[in-house]
Amino acid sequence: MLTTPAPMALAKITLENFRNHAASQLADTAHFNLLVGENGAGKTNVLEAISLLSPGRGLRRASLGDVALRTSTDAPPGAFAIGASLIEQGQTSARIGTYTQSERPTRRLVRINGADASASALSEWHAVSWLTPAMDGLFTDSAGARRRFIDRMALAIEPGHAKAVSQLETALRERNRLLEERGDARWLDAIEAQVAQHGGAVAKTRSRLIAMLADELSALPPEPFARPTLTYRPGGPMDAAELLAELARARPRDRGAGRALVGPHRDELEVVMASSGQPAASCSTGEQKAMLIAITLAHGVLAASGRPSVLLLDEVAAHLDPVRRTELFRRLRGGGAQVWMTGTELAPFADIQGEAAIWRVSGGTLERI
Repeated sequence: MLTTPAPMALAKITLENFRNHAASQLADTAHFNLLVGENGAGKTNVLEAISLLSPGRGLRRASLGDVALRTSTDAPPGAFAIGASLIEQGQTSARIGTYTQSERPTRRLVRINGADASASALSEWHAVSWLTPAMDGLFTDSAGARRRFIDRMALAIEPGHAKAVSQLETALRERNRLLEERGDARWLDAIEAQVAQHGGAVAKTRSRLIAMLADELSALPPEPFARPTLTYRPGGPMDAAELLAELARARPRDRGAGRALVGPHRDELEVVMASSGQPAASCSTGEQKAMLIAITLAHGVLAASGRPSVLLLDEVAAHLDPVRRTELFRRLRGGGAQVWMTGTELAPFADIQGEAAIWRVSGGTLERI
C-alpha cells in the first residue's frame, strides 16, 4: 500500500482516555487517511480529538467533562490527553497537544513544543476544518449557527479572529449588564468603545472571508456539486467609529430589549443556489449537502494556502453517488490539506485505497490495515 506523506501532515497522533479510546495511536499517516468501522466504534471520536488540536470546542462542541473516558456512568470526569507531531516536508516542525487534569477536568490546557501555550496559539501552527452530518441542517438552522460556521472558517485563515470574537462577546455581555443596571454613562462609553473596536475587526474579517470564498467558488466547476452564491449581511456598521456612534444612539432601545440590537452578533450569511437563485434553505436535502461540500472544498483551498491545513470529513463519501465521490477525491487529491475521512466500509473509498493510510476502528481500538 502506498502511503506517501503529504507536504504537511499530522503524525504520531495519540489519544489517551478520550471518549472510548483508552490509548490509541496513529502513525505513518498520509495525505488521505481513512477510519473504517461500525457505527459507534469510535471513528468520529478520532476526528473530534484532531479537531481539538485547534482553538474552540471541537467538531461536537462538547464540554470538556464529557469527553474524558469514564469507568462508569456515575464516575466523576477524568483527564484526557491528545497529542500530535506536525510534519512539514518530511520533518517534524512541532509537537502539539491539549489535555485536562483530573483535579481540574473542565480546564483545557495546551502545550506546544513542551511549553505551556494558549489554545488560540494552536491556530498559528496549522488550520483545521471539518464537515460532519450534524452540519447538514446549517442552512435551516439559526443565524447564530451560521455565524459560528463563518467564524470557524475565518479562524483557519486569520488565527487572531477567535480572540476578537471572544473579546466582542465579553464586551457585549458587560454592556448588557450596564444597561440593565443603568450603570454610569462613562463606563458605558468605555465598554462601547471595546464593542466597536472588536466588533469592527470581527465584521471585517467575516466580510473578507466571504469575499474570498465567493471568488474561490466562482472558479470551481458548477457540477457535480451545486455552486452556491454567498452573501454577507452585516448586522450593523462595519466601521468601528460608525458602530460606536450607533451603539450610543441605541442605548434606550437596547435597554428595553435587554440586548444590543445592532452589531456583528446579528450578522447573517445568506446562501442561494447559483443556477436557480433559490435560497439554500428551500433547496432539497441533496442540493443543500452538495452546496455545503462545495463551500468546504473552497475553504479547504484557502486554508491550505500559505500554512499547514487538515480537513476532517465525517461520513461524507457514503452519501454521494459514484460521480460525486470521484470528483470529491479528485479535488481533495489536488489540495494541500491532509484529509481524514470516516466510513462504515471500504467500498466507497475504492478510488483512493492505494494511496491512503487506513485504520479499522472497533470498540475504541485501532488496527492498521
